[in-house]
Amino acid sequence: MSGAARRTVVAAAGGAGLAAALTACGAGGTDDKDAAQQGGTLARTGDIPVGGGKVLADKGLVITQPKAGEFKAFSSKCTHQGCAVSGVKDGVIVCPCHQSHFDMSDGSVKAGPATAPLPPEPIQVVGEEISLG
Repeated sequence: MSGAARRTVVAAAGGAGLAAALTACGAGGTDDKDAAQQGGTLARTGDIPVGGGKVLADKGLVITQPKAGEFKAFSSKCTHQGCAVSGVKDGVIVCPCHQSHFDMSDGSVKAGPATAPLPPEPIQVVGEEISLG
């Protein structure tokens, strides 16, 4: 095989690989959030007590139910130094590292040292299933 022919074969093979890679990244691909929406349920409404909540450490979320039928979600990462919150008690989301407390209905700071609220996360409730929304 001549040098010119060999370059043509290599260029054609490289182009095919590029086309395959671009196809994999095309409209058929999904990001993590899409996968969570499609794959699913984060929690069931019955798992979240009224006036309380549940930390989903593997998802980086805390879901609360401030009033019956009202569900909220926030990042479970404390805005003070990044510790994971540990739970919801007496209407507040509690960080165990330095005892920052956040309002379970809007994520605002109730007690420091944190000064910034927990960022809200979009969720949707369909029937008894709570998923990213």
